Amino acid sequence: MKIRKAVFPVAGYGTRMLPATKAIPKEMITLIDKPLIQYSVEEAIDSGIEQIIFITGRAKKSMEDHFDMNVELNKILLESGRTKLYEDMKRISEMADIIYVRQKEQLGLGHAILCAKDILKGEPFAVILPDDIILSKEPVISQLIRQYERVNGNIISLMPIKAEHARRYGIVSIDTRVDERMYKLADMVEKPKDTPLSEFAIIGRYILTPDILNILETTQPETGNEIQLTDALRTLAKNGHVFGYEFDGMRFDCGEKIGLLEATINFAAQNSELAPELRRIMSKLDYKD
Repeated sequence: MKIRKAVFPVAGYGTRMLPATKAIPKEMITLIDKPLIQYSVEEAIDSGIEQIIFITGRAKKSMEDHFDMNVELNKILLESGRTKLYEDMKRISEMADIIYVRQKEQLGLGHAILCAKDILKGEPFAVILPDDIILSKEPVISQLIRQYERVNGNIISLMPIKAEHARRYGIVSIDTRVDERMYKLADMVEKPKDTPLSEFAIIGRYILTPDILNILETTQPETGNEIQLTDALRTLAKNGHVFGYEFDGMRFDCGEKIGLLEATINFAAQNSELAPELRRIMSKLDYKD
């Protein structure tokens, strides 16, 4: 079955980016000239996704406004002859069929995905965590969809990390290696305190089968009353239905300051208009120890 829908859990407070996120959603923080959320939505659309499902919370209205039509602004742009900018703004409001679902309490990633159950209607679907911005030739969701079509099972995006960073990620245990980038998974653990199960961390891109929703409904909450997606995936992995794919691309955690800074530099370096100015600025930097 074709992957037509993508779930975006975007109800979080963005505390790692305070004070910037005190008054605006973290998803609306700008990377170069677009808010973070637009990069992820464009990745989904470029991968063939037809419907975007935002799982939102309070204080997310500006994100909804961004993807809505601004009639007054469009009129001003047209009347002033800024046709290219008008077309860009029009494209944003027309790029996808977007549905908004309110997550009244933040009870974990698993709970956020469950909020979309009635809309998903038993179809396989993508999950995109927009904190993770990935610079790649082929959209990562597109890469995962190709693998899903091969194995017809749940696909998790993986990235090799250093062992000392394992406590910041979900870490997988490998059952067998399918090919150069694909692995059948045996188990996984969220933010391990002990020796990590492998060198591979879970990154915020998934293709999931409808089975995951039934398991999430019976998954027991952990500390903080949160339902974790990792716990449900562990159940499926034990039955041999979860695969990990080492995606091709460079990932940036834009939910933290250093990650956003690194993403800004790398995206600017790939921009033909900005790259020369970036080199000039970097050459004049006065670094302090």
